[in-house]
Amino acid sequence: MVVKRRYDSSRRQEQSRQTRRAILEAASRLFVDPGYAATPLTAVAAEAGVAVQTLYAVFGSKRQLLSQLVDVTLAGDDEPVALPDRPFVAEIRALADPRAKLARYAHHLVEVNARQAQVMLALAGAATADPDAAEIWRKNIDERRRGMAMFAAELVGTGALRPDLDVEQVADILWLAQDVRNFDWLVRQRGWPPEQYQRWYVDTVSGATIAQPQ
Repeated sequence: MVVKRRYDSSRRQEQSRQTRRAILEAASRLFVDPGYAATPLTAVAAEAGVAVQTLYAVFGSKRQLLSQLVDVTLAGDDEPVALPDRPFVAEIRALADPRAKLARYAHHLVEVNARQAQVMLALAGAATADPDAAEIWRKNIDERRRGMAMFAAELVGTGALRPDLDVEQVADILWLAQDVRNFDWLVRQRGWPPEQYQRWYVDTVSGATIAQPQ
């Protein structure tokens, strides 16, 4: 009797994930230098060590590759878990003091910006000339603003913020303070240690939003 070998789908899935990661890593390098517009998908495929047909099969288009690169860079992995469902969000919600919430978020922000700064700055540059990049940049801005609106509601709910600020205004302050270009200027260009950047973020947002004792 001939025994058929069971199809090992888990191994094939892992190989697919490795291929996808290799392409994303190649794109993260080439979209930064020489840049998104200057990088054809054939160059990304060659950098990743895969056939260009494989790249198209995985991502479909250059625009989709850029979009998924941004998503993975922000999240830090390719797990199908939305940012609001990530552990750091639950940790922020568990804290009662608004400054403590900001400190926990600042720690997360340093990790994210250290990972995303080059890609996001490259995207911002590409958005000035490429319609697809501009659309993805705008989508990222809108998503960040929605995320900061959720965080603002969390902070306002503590009852410790200035009474003259509503949720929308707090969200605007949070959105501005967490912009990756602040991290780029202070840490990457001016050489601030990450800890100093975290203190700057907490002090700046706290001073602008938290009510001072009478």
